[in-house]
Amino acid sequence: MTTFRYKPSAGGPAGTIEAPDRASAVRLLMARGVSPISVEAEGGVLASPDPAAKATGGVARRMSRADLAMFIRELATAVSAGLPIVLALRTIAKQGRKPAQKAMLQRIIERIEQGKSLADACAAEGNAFGDLTINLIRAGEASGKLETVLMQAADLLDRDVKIRRSVLSATLYPMILAGLISIAVVIIVTVIVPNVLSKMNADPSTLPWPTRVVRGFAGFVGTYWVVLVLGGIGAVVGAGRLYAQPAFRLWFDRTLLKVPLLGRVLADVAVSRFTRTLGTLVAAGIPAVAALRVTRGTLGNKAMESVIEEVCEKVTGGATLAEPMERSGYFPPMLVQIINLGERSGRLDALLNQAATAFEERTEMSIKLFLTALPPLLVVVLAGVVGFVIMSILLALLQMQESIR
Repeated sequence: MTTFRYKPSAGGPAGTIEAPDRASAVRLLMARGVSPISVEAEGGVLASPDPAAKATGGVARRMSRADLAMFIRELATAVSAGLPIVLALRTIAKQGRKPAQKAMLQRIIERIEQGKSLADACAAEGNAFGDLTINLIRAGEASGKLETVLMQAADLLDRDVKIRRSVLSATLYPMILAGLISIAVVIIVTVIVPNVLSKMNADPSTLPWPTRVVRGFAGFVGTYWVVLVLGGIGAVVGAGRLYAQPAFRLWFDRTLLKVPLLGRVLADVAVSRFTRTLGTLVAAGIPAVAALRVTRGTLGNKAMESVIEEVCEKVTGGATLAEPMERSGYFPPMLVQIINLGERSGRLDALLNQAATAFEERTEMSIKLFLTALPPLLVVVLAGVVGFVIMSILLALLQMQESIR
């Protein structure tokens, strides 16, 4: 028999238990209703192989945001109801989960029974949960407020899903409209216009210049359409590889922030997500620099992420959070003032969460403005292109009529 020291996740006093091995010690503790965050043999931590991690190579597919938010909320509800972690995970696994998710939860349960904490067991699944969720779980276990932090994490993920869906709904309709406009223009220029102009026996050099432009474009597309298709595919592949280059990505993201309408939507989405995430992490007890490094990955814009990198360096050197954020010009003055006030008053987490609500409302307004303004602009572009094509045909017809007279 070996004596093991354990620390309960509820923040109670540490204790000891005797068992033949660590897995047996964890099972005995679970049977007593104790959910440990660490189990160590006296004299050091016993190494325990993780066959599940070896089987998966430590890599798992990332859960969708909606699935992850639902899982974290269910886990928070079960833990707040007093269920031990393992029993809570087993209960969740039985509730209509996908086979892959059930297998993942079973691996997590096995790791916890071997003495790992919930955060370490989830982290062993590779990128399935993400750094943000793992850090929140670890902070909740360390503070003994796991159920509270899990509920905060679920709220954060739900808000992120809501924002993402709002952005998708704002961009989906304009993208569909732009696609239909492109198809309509191609059909008009390559099919309708050539049929009309083919019936005119006039010398091409004598046609009005709009007619020559449309006719030349139609002829070019009709002759080299294979080259254009292959070139388009190559351009998409090349743009993807170029976008993966850090220098180009930084320049491109900076340019996007300067685009009218779109730049404001992207900035507002990033700021609201940044504020809510940082407030949640700080409230969970994670140090400011560590919270910033985790939050940086949620911005989705390299230009703004570079500012957070500078903030981390400055804070490590003793500076405040607000100074480099103010100099960048990417973050609104209200957020800078709130962070400055929160640092001075020691209420950074509360002020950030209050500000996040205001920024989320601002994001919704920006998305509505974008969704309202963009479709009419696309319609105007379509009207201009179609009008130019119709003008080219009418001018040619008028010229032919004049020549007959």
